[in-house]
Amino acid sequence: VQLVESGGGLVQPGGSLRLSCAASGFSFSSYAMSWYRQAPGKERELVAAISSAGVTTNYADSAKGRFTISRNNAKNTVYLQMNSLKPEDTAVYFCNGKRVKTIYWGQGTQVTVSS
Repeated sequence: VQLVESGGGLVQPGGSLRLSCAASGFSFSSYAMSWYRQAPGKERELVAAISSAGVTTNYADSAKGRFTISRNNAKNTVYLQMNSLKPEDTAVYFCNGKRVKTIYWGQGTQVTVSS
């Protein structure tokens, strides 16, 4: 089982990034997928989630209106489009797959928002 995040980097405030998470080794289309983030000294927090079929999405208040989660089950990939980035969005972003009691995590990708 692998979840491999990519697309992180350094961006200026107000900029955009698109994170990707490529899944392999499990039945991706059967799993709800989420993006979490963890800033230094803080707990990991949910950013956005999407149902297995991509019909339902949920966002943290901090992400509403700025971030969009989506998935392509044919490509076994989930995305997080992040717009209007703020310095407080700086964190390591993790991809998560969940089905019943089975949970998988990626290794994370660093997002730094700074001028």
